[in-house]
Amino acid sequence: MKELIEFVAKSLVDDADAVSTDAYERGDQTIVELEVAPDDLGKVIGRQGRTARALRTLLAAAGQKQRRRTQLDILD
Repeated sequence: MKELIEFVAKSLVDDADAVSTDAYERGDQTIVELEVAPDDLGKVIGRQGRTARALRTLLAAAGQKQRRRTQLDILD
């Protein structure tokens, strides 16, 4: 799941080297943290949060396949 979010984020941003992801477990939930360069934050969030919502939907679909709840945190 972490690799999926990292791949998509690197495709969206200008500075792909600044993209980093971290995943950890909290109870029955997997939390994926995404960090990008400050200039690319708007590209990852998108207009009215549409891109961020799409990333969360992808993550939820991947998590459902493994029967895990997922959460995406975009760090600034």
